[in-house]
Amino acid sequence: MIEVPEVFARTTVEREGVAGGRWLAELPGIVAELLGRWGCVQDGGVMFGGVGVVVPVVREGRMSAVLKVSFPHPGNVHEPDAFAVWAGRGAVLLYERDDARFGMLLERVEAATLGETEGDEDVIASVAGDLSRRLAVPAPVRLPRLSDRADEWAGQLDVDAEELAHGMAARVLDAARETIRDLGRRQPDTLVHGDLHARNILRAGREPWLAVDPKGYVGDPGYDGANFLKTRAFSLLAAPDLRAAALRVVDVFGEAAGIERERLRRWAQLHAVQAAFWARRHGFRVARGGPELDRITVFAEELAELLTDGKAFAAGRELPDHRPL
Repeated sequence: MIEVPEVFARTTVEREGVAGGRWLAELPGIVAELLGRWGCVQDGGVMFGGVGVVVPVVREGRMSAVLKVSFPHPGNVHEPDAFAVWAGRGAVLLYERDDARFGMLLERVEAATLGETEGDEDVIASVAGDLSRRLAVPAPVRLPRLSDRADEWAGQLDVDAEELAHGMAARVLDAARETIRDLGRRQPDTLVHGDLHARNILRAGREPWLAVDPKGYVGDPGYDGANFLKTRAFSLLAAPDLRAAALRVVDVFGEAAGIERERLRRWAQLHAVQAAFWARRHGFRVARGGPELDRITVFAEELAELLTDGKAFAAGRELPDHRPL
């Protein structure tokens, strides 16, 4: 039986409550059952992410793989569907699946992430953009569509703008609403990763880099690009010129992904507005409160304003400085 890592157990209970505790009690048995059924033996220590454990294994004494078991949450349902469609093209291979137990046997890759790459932000953006392009393939009909969430996005934005104190101008919020109207409600029938960021891209042997942890959404690849830009926040925070740094990420990722700058900018602006409101309502895993959360929140609002005017963003017009002293 595996030993569930203490940190993973604690954070699961904090997030999922009683249901999380029940699942953790069952988890060693689930892992043992799947190992036996799929002819695997454990081949290393138990690793974990935000919602699941990953167990290195050897199958039938010869093939290296990993067993991943996730907490049974709706957001995890379509991960194996996405892997099945990609069939190893830009993502890890899926060998076996047990949807009832949220278990998968997957290709083993290295633990090193693209986010740990030293130095050149252009390399990180280019690798992520290339993977985004390769993963954007025709989607099967059974997967959840991002366009179905557009009304939810619009409603939540209005509620947040009414209930939360914030520093974003009306034109910034109006631009986000226009993106939901123009891009959110009419999206292509394309499979996208749904949570593409540098920590979900791992060093591999079969290919230099492969994607993991997809959500399996159907929608606009620009949504993934905007999510990637949002997750580079700490790199952008450290940049001497935020506009130049953000523009560079948009251009490098967009060129590699085949997404036009204006479309990517608009999705990124919406993501920044949503992130600013989320920070004020919920905080982030890296900062639940205090000065660090305040700093990140103000930065998200600044980025949202910077991305609001496409011509100014590209041309470098002076924008109001909202950075905290």
